[in-house]
Amino acid sequence: MRKGLVLEGGAMRGLWTAGVTDVMMEHNVQPDGLIGVSAGAAFGCNYKSRQVGRAIRYNTSFAKDSRYSGWWSLVKSGDYFNAEFGYHIVPYKYDIFDTKTFEENPLEFTIVCTDVETGRAVYHLMDHVDYDELEWLRASASMPLASKVVEVDGWKLLDGGVSDSIPLEYYEQQGYDRNVVILTQPLGYQKEHNRLMPLMRLALRKYPHFLKALDERHLMYNKQLEYVAAAEKEGRCLVIRPDEKIPIGHLSHDPQQMRLVYELGRKVGEKYIEQIKTFYACE
Repeated sequence: MRKGLVLEGGAMRGLWTAGVTDVMMEHNVQPDGLIGVSAGAAFGCNYKSRQVGRAIRYNTSFAKDSRYSGWWSLVKSGDYFNAEFGYHIVPYKYDIFDTKTFEENPLEFTIVCTDVETGRAVYHLMDHVDYDELEWLRASASMPLASKVVEVDGWKLLDGGVSDSIPLEYYEQQGYDRNVVILTQPLGYQKEHNRLMPLMRLALRKYPHFLKALDERHLMYNKQLEYVAAAEKEGRCLVIRPDEKIPIGHLSHDPQQMRLVYELGRKVGEKYIEQIKTFYACE
């Protein structure tokens, strides 16, 4: 049996997920693998480095810091979240990322990105930390319009959620047959067509296959929700989701709001922790 942890994205809703996963780490829950999409990857890497509280700590610390994120960063660099400061300075200078623990932890950590030239998902196993590996992490969380295309290892990449928002099916294909899936939308949620498609078509006109994936993302996402529901019914996965809409938008500069969302996630983590342990223990 291979135990997997599947983390969807959701931008700042990912702080809710971080609350859940921090509780799991505090209880020494160690799956065999973790696959993260967008914020699920950017914050989920702390599970492999075993750094409880790091995601909420650096987000609140730099919430109002123009070096970290903001419209000035978007205008100046093309990235709302400053690429160099957020991914290559903070982890080494201000909130140290535990590279040693990350590389020694046997947990397999997979990042989902989208190839803008094909519109298809790219799955990258991150087992060490260097500049390019952190660029893969950044690419997964690089939202269209809010980020430039990330070029790394010959790929041109953006947000993994465009091509595979909830990669349970992929993970099962990789042999993970006992999966905890953490979603960031409540039961009954259905994604609607992206209202920003006119802007997307203008900004990303060089990438027609990526635009097609964006245009059809709601269909893909809702189909994946059906797949997750069927797997949950059959007992193949345990789904953890918020009881109601998480009270935060894609972008936030309010530390108090961030902490509220994180604490809501922790409460759900505490509620489910024994169930998670039992689920993973079942043969």
